[in-house]
Amino acid sequence: MAVLRSIESKIEGLFEGVFGRAFRTHVQPIELARKLVKEMDDHRNVSVSRVYVPNEYTVYLSPADRAKFDGYEEALIGELQEYLAEHARRERYALLDAPQVKVTTDDDLAVGEFGIATRLVAPDDDAAPPPPADIPVAEPAQTMIYRAPAPPAIEIPDTPPPEPVREVVTLTVAGRKHEVTKPSVVIGRSREADIRVSDVNVSRRHAELRQDGTTYLIVDLGSTNGVEVNGKRTDRAKVRDGDRITIGSTEIVFGRSLPS
Repeated sequence: MAVLRSIESKIEGLFEGVFGRAFRTHVQPIELARKLVKEMDDHRNVSVSRVYVPNEYTVYLSPADRAKFDGYEEALIGELQEYLAEHARRERYALLDAPQVKVTTDDDLAVGEFGIATRLVAPDDDAAPPPPADIPVAEPAQTMIYRAPAPPAIEIPDTPPPEPVREVVTLTVAGRKHEVTKPSVVIGRSREADIRVSDVNVSRRHAELRQDGTTYLIVDLGSTNGVEVNGKRTDRAKVRDGDRITIGSTEIVFGRSLPS
């Protein structure tokens, strides 16, 4: 296996750094080598004492795929023939002659597709022993069509989307900040108010801070002494960061900001 791996490395090395990613969609040289070996294994012919395999292999490529081998085809053919010969030696197959690989163009093939046809061909050497009578010499096998494997999908790790930044909304009463975490907050003297104000001039349910989309409103809930925003009396008003809300004798500062 070490010899086969070495030849595979040479086949891959012929094109490494030359075409870069081009072979990811076209026929890859190493895929040709492995399918040629598969055809050798699939077309074994068992004789009395030997197992004969084809010695002629015709590779059919699409015009675009063959163009990728321009200038390197002869070197590739030599490596493919060596690969087949080593596989036959390792498997103890009998060959009528050294493996021959031929490359031709087939306009009917799409990019990434290739065909392989095999034959047992007697050598031209008259001194060579004749093949066994039961071996089908010179009869081509059916051409097999293959498609180059698709490039492996690039796995993109699932990254959870970042949590939305939550702005901080506060009401500061007598120096104490109360963070607003609800869309509606009641301010008053009652124990049931969301923000309790100890001020005899403040009604039990004096005012309400309401969120309306991206806007905040201060609303008078029918209090006795009313509501002022920045010194102006109002029943309902938008409030912005830094606005001062007065209820009874108590001043409340509205704060709205993104966390640092």
